[in-house]
Amino acid sequence: MPNKSPVILILGSGPNVGQHVAQAFAEKGYKVALASRRLKEEDDTADQVNISSDLSDPESVVGVFSKVKALLGLPSVVVYNAGAATANNAKNPLSLPLSDFTRDLNINTTSAFVAAQQAVLSFEQLPDSASKTFIYTGNILNTTTIATLLDLGVGKSATAHIIQSAATAYKDRGFKFYYADERKADGSAAYFDIDGEAHGKFYVQLAEGESQGPWQQTFVKGVGYKEFIAG
Repeated sequence: MPNKSPVILILGSGPNVGQHVAQAFAEKGYKVALASRRLKEEDDTADQVNISSDLSDPESVVGVFSKVKALLGLPSVVVYNAGAATANNAKNPLSLPLSDFTRDLNINTTSAFVAAQQAVLSFEQLPDSASKTFIYTGNILNTTTIATLLDLGVGKSATAHIIQSAATAYKDRGFKFYYADERKADGSAAYFDIDGEAHGKFYVQLAEGESQGPWQQTFVKGVGYKEFIAG
């Protein structure tokens, strides 16, 4: 039966950001639901539910939320941490196969859109005291381009627009939507140096905030939110 502890759902639970975010919220008393392809449901514990899910299929996201509701209760924090990229020819980016573009767009954007829809349905049923926070793990590609990462940039940019729209539309109802992007101190991209522990601490801060902050949450490890001017 669902319990009365707050619940976080993390879609795309990799060994770095996903696992550290799960740990950070577990330490705050949250029950944790993880969803990704590699998880084994038989590894469930009393405090963590593992849901095998392929986020290249957007329709599967509704089923993930249904399982979380049945096993733990309605999630008050939803983190979309999945991402996919297929490297393209920098001199001929439009040669990327449609099948690869479509699959990655589903993972980067379409399934994130469905997750945001489902999060709203959950938030509507939660008490005023609940966090009601949706966080999308983004990167610098919504403000710049990298020649070989066309489809990832398209996905991040599209989802950033969704997050910005939702942050504006739902703030008066107490629902918070964030696009989180770890940067280096000079504002440059963290790339492969992203810090999972820093994400965990920062996501907890976003969830504990009483009202909507800037939708685009560029942050620096050990510093927190820092606004950078897009170049």
